[in-house]
Amino acid sequence: MELQQRCQQVELIVADVDGVLTNGCLVFNNQGIETKQFHMRDGMAVSLWQRAGYRFGLMTSRSSHVVRMRAAELEIEIVRQGVANKLASIREIMANLGLSGTRVCYIGDDLPDLPVVRAVGLGVAVADACEELRRAAHYVTNAPGGAGAVREVVELILKAQRRWDDVIQPYST
Repeated sequence: MELQQRCQQVELIVADVDGVLTNGCLVFNNQGIETKQFHMRDGMAVSLWQRAGYRFGLMTSRSSHVVRMRAAELEIEIVRQGVANKLASIREIMANLGLSGTRVCYIGDDLPDLPVVRAVGLGVAVADACEELRRAAHYVTNAPGGAGAVREVVELILKAQRRWDDVIQPYST
């Protein structure tokens, strides 16, 4: 199946956090509190995706208060933290939403994401993902994780669905 066809079917995007929405670096302050840096255009992309009437989710093997805060800020309802088996988790999400794998895009960066990228309709690797994931992905972003890769994917899908112009219309006046 061609990339355009894969994009046209997507209704749900699920992204890993560390290495996809962030640059993958773990930063702890002197009190041992973890911090993360998120790219603003990725946040805007999540909002645009949701404005188009779709769902966005986060799935990460780690657990972090910062992720809960970012998800709440972006009104992301599907948040799975501390996930040991990402494939089982994505299957559970799809079952709960009544979606087949062809309707799902997953964005990852490392080996734990590999089974999910292979199982969904549009498996995406960020530019700086591990080699194995880049080889398995249907699409590899030009942007690295934490630097607008999610925005790139949202634009790719919405443009393939011919929805981009409508979604950004409020900003075009």
